[in-house]
Amino acid sequence: MARPEIKTTVVADGLRYKSKTPGSPFKAASSFGGATMSCFLCGKHRPRSMMKTRKFAGRSHAVCAPSCKALDEAGG
Repeated sequence: MARPEIKTTVVADGLRYKSKTPGSPFKAASSFGGATMSCFLCGKHRPRSMMKTRKFAGRSHAVCAPSCKALDEAGG
């Protein structure tokens, strides 16, 4: 089986991904409430305003509020 063609190369300054847009899709917004977090249960990134904390194994974790299923059905 043939290997796929490599579309990135390491340039002289050590950077790779010349075609990749810089930055992260999960940039923090200017306010703390605009940033995203991943849900401990479903793993999807959601704004902090759509999260709540629940205790699992003695630690607090961010989870979807009111639930992961409800947000998915609502189109979030």
